[in-house]
Amino acid sequence: MVRDVKITLSFDMRAPDWAVPTNELYAAAIEMAAFGDAIGVDRIGLMEHHGSDDGYLPQPFTLASAMAARTSKITFMLGAVILPLHDPVIIAEQIALVDLISNGRLNVIFGAGYVPFEFAMFGKSLKDRGRLLDEHIELILRALNGERFEMNGKPVFVRPLPVQRPEDIILVGGGVPASAKRAARFGVGFGPMKGELVDIYLEECAKLGRAPGQYNRPKAGMPLAIHLCEDPEAGWKAIERHAVHVITEYAKWAEAEGDASSSPFKGLTDPAVLRQAGLFACWTPDQLIEQARKMEDKTSLGLQPLLGGLSPEEGWKSLRLLEKAMPAIRTALAE
Repeated sequence: MVRDVKITLSFDMRAPDWAVPTNELYAAAIEMAAFGDAIGVDRIGLMEHHGSDDGYLPQPFTLASAMAARTSKITFMLGAVILPLHDPVIIAEQIALVDLISNGRLNVIFGAGYVPFEFAMFGKSLKDRGRLLDEHIELILRALNGERFEMNGKPVFVRPLPVQRPEDIILVGGGVPASAKRAARFGVGFGPMKGELVDIYLEECAKLGRAPGQYNRPKAGMPLAIHLCEDPEAGWKAIERHAVHVITEYAKWAEAEGDASSSPFKGLTDPAVLRQAGLFACWTPDQLIEQARKMEDKTSLGLQPLLGGLSPEEGWKSLRLLEKAMPAIRTALAE
């Protein structure tokens, strides 16, 4: 039986000032999306954050549109889109258009958000994020199902409508049981941060008499990003500064949220410690194929070919090795 394991190319478009210029990274990302589509990659992942010094992708729908126009099979997973920050009518319209442009190849994970600066930038309160997430999901689902209605005193009517059912597009993300229950309650998919939350989601769906939507089950110990290379030592040398930058920036956000001592990134800004932690892996194609044989259902193998502003030249080396390994990876997943 073939396991449902997604091979994913993710892009957060970080461009620190010491790395490759931003315009070169965006041009490369679109070309890489087309290449991934051609070699049989399953999915492109696009993230969202705002006001980051390194230009972290703030508008994933815009980049997804550009990539969708250059591809025909690969699906797009946007997430997490920080829904409480946004006007839900505009998000509904963006979903509809990208789904139309891609002919039904879009999924969107909605998250509650956690970075204080982002909420201040958009004039929102972190205290309201749960309420806003619920209200906005309800509005978007109703709007994309074609309703004309009023909500919170304002009229809502969205056209055009997407190719897919909105319930098949949307997932709720999160790392707590409430996120699993929210996804089940709204009848949408689930994109958890922890694999054990999937069981809560499935139980809640069963209680509500609903078939579960799309979901993934993250596996502990799997890297956030895999860099393919012929020599793991040389590969790590190429990505080390970029990987440290990514973790350093995430650590700043985590510390801004609360107690720095409890940050999951504490201590990982040391390159040796970070490599040992396994969040970023430099593997040969044979190592990737061997890992594919061990993958469980509903998990993912993820590459970030422009990790932390990594040069496109280095990213292309990884992708060309992926191209050569793809037939063997597919065989391994079918074993």
